[in-house]
Amino acid sequence: MVGNFENRPPTYELYTAHGRQVPTKRLCKKYTRVMISPSSISEKGCTRTVNCSIALSPAHPITPMPPLDEFRIPLSFDYLATFLWALSGAVVGMHKRYDITGVLVIALVASTGGNLLRDGLFLQATPPVLTNPVYIPLILLATIVVSFFRQRITNMVFVDRLISVIDAIGIPAFAMIGMQLSLDAGVPLPGVVLVGVINGIGGGMLRDLLVGDTPIILKPGQYLMSALIVVCILFVILEELLGIPTSIAAWGIVFLYFVIRMLSIRYNWQTYPVLRDPPG
Repeated sequence: MVGNFENRPPTYELYTAHGRQVPTKRLCKKYTRVMISPSSISEKGCTRTVNCSIALSPAHPITPMPPLDEFRIPLSFDYLATFLWALSGAVVGMHKRYDITGVLVIALVASTGGNLLRDGLFLQATPPVLTNPVYIPLILLATIVVSFFRQRITNMVFVDRLISVIDAIGIPAFAMIGMQLSLDAGVPLPGVVLVGVINGIGGGMLRDLLVGDTPIILKPGQYLMSALIVVCILFVILEELLGIPTSIAAWGIVFLYFVIRMLSIRYNWQTYPVLRDPPG
């Protein structure tokens, strides 16, 4: 029996081809017709599993939004980034002398803001925080942790350094997640980089704006934005052009960004305003 999927509805489908799970977008980037047997198809909701044997004809790629739990980047990667961003938001809220509700709100905005911008503006999908029951407890846990250690997080220099370290991990982690989702949704490569950058900085920008500060990425200082753009482009090169496994490329990029960020802090590498104050 020959199955032709050219007119299938625009839902995400997961195929099992020779025992290997691949997103429909990856499979149907090359094929629309596959040899199947009636017993090899099972449907539940909008997930279809097909044991493919022979590909017959080329096809146009499709661009559905895959569910977050089918990441080629492990889901724990996203959990870690969410928890770290929630920590940074809670620390900022606590330092602003907010009450526990205010601290929780800032933690929520910091940890989910980038995802909301990514899914709402670019990928037009339901944000994972609304469908996955893990995220809210993670944010609550981060708020509790910061509240518990509040007496130790009082020194401004320490707070700035702590937020810098958290951001150095959280920014590239969220950027990698946004780019992988964009790739699986069929977004062109320049758009993939844009979504990655927005996903990486969105939570921090909303966090800073909500507490009345100028977002740190907009101010002269250590290489935040420029380094993020470079590593996002590098991820696309590694994953799409060189074929490096996604999880390896993602962890490598996070490590590279972290090193660049720490070196820029250690040696005070700075960007400068376009319009500088006149001498004297």
